[in-house]
Amino acid sequence: MDFLAALAILLVTAKSIEWLFERAGIHPIIAHVLTGILLGPFILGIIEPTEQLGVLAEFGLIMMMLYMGLTSNFSAIAQNTKKAVVVAALGVAFSFILGFLTVVSFGKGITAAIFIGITLGNTAIEVTSGVLVKERVKREVSSILMGAAFADDIMAVYLIGIITALADGGLNVLSFGMLTLKIFAFIAATLLVSEFVFKRSRWFYAVVRNLNVFFTFTLILTFTLAIIAEWVGLNQIIGAYLAGLTISRLRERKDPLVVTRIKLNELIEDLQVVLTEFFIPLFFIYVGLMFNPPLRDISLALIALLYTSAVLGKLLGCGLGSRLFGLGWTDSILVGIGMGGRGSLELAILTFGLNAGLIDQALFASVIAVSMLTALTTPLFFKTYIKRAKA
Repeated sequence: MDFLAALAILLVTAKSIEWLFERAGIHPIIAHVLTGILLGPFILGIIEPTEQLGVLAEFGLIMMMLYMGLTSNFSAIAQNTKKAVVVAALGVAFSFILGFLTVVSFGKGITAAIFIGITLGNTAIEVTSGVLVKERVKREVSSILMGAAFADDIMAVYLIGIITALADGGLNVLSFGMLTLKIFAFIAATLLVSEFVFKRSRWFYAVVRNLNVFFTFTLILTFTLAIIAEWVGLNQIIGAYLAGLTISRLRERKDPLVVTRIKLNELIEDLQVVLTEFFIPLFFIYVGLMFNPPLRDISLALIALLYTSAVLGKLLGCGLGSRLFGLGWTDSILVGIGMGGRGSLELAILTFGLNAGLIDQALFASVIAVSMLTALTTPLFFKTYIKRAKA
């Protein structure tokens, strides 16, 4: 099929399904992935995952990571730094262990088990924030949830670096230490520069005041950091995420006229339209197009156990972490439920793992199903638990 025709069919179908799902309160990511699965080789076979679509999807992924960084609130973790880090770390650890053991028990190999364990460790901040928008909870609970979700993203950046190293030929103790040093040096250097340039520099104020110049600067910074990240042996999406994160720190700038915050919000609003309506959906559609496991390799038992590992890992890890800091059992369980969603970053990691040969189509398809299920059920569990707690 002609490229433009395929692109038009994919986008129209995806937005139509998204509109139907939106009325039912279902996350749009599910609509986009289902579009690819429906029109791709797995079901109808109308559209193939071509190289041209792959290029657009890769660009969409970089832009998605930029957008995630821009909408992150760096100061949120500062309000409850210790709590957020411990809650996030325990959630990642429990999810990793359960996911790792599940994959090993199905005989998929250590490398695949490590990869899936890392993938299940992350929380989708867009699901967590969406839950908090719809449901009223205590301020301490919402603060821990957002702080932990943000800390989870930083940990995911580190883990993506490890995944990249695994794909390049494995890790030993020395290379693991050097990789860890490079990752944290890159993150620290980027945030340190942002501290002085974006928050205190007067010349940057002139850049921010002109929205067109600010937009251009943001794109230049995104691709520059993406290239630098690749040079130091990391993944490009780490640089894109850090570009958005550093610019988001303009919220912390002392500005009596609030000009920087206004311009930052205008930038996010302008980017949101083109990204959420075109580039980001294309990435998730492409993930769906790549979904093509042999039917005989699809294991419902594997999907069920991975889903249980994903939900239970966050419930146990994040719940116990919250309990350690004195939250009641009701609020601790609420934190564990709220951290259970998976979404965009997991699908990005999965796509990288499939292309790098770290996992097969069966595992790829299984974790896509798990991510979609958690994105669907987390808001339902959260709402139901709040109602029962109030009753």
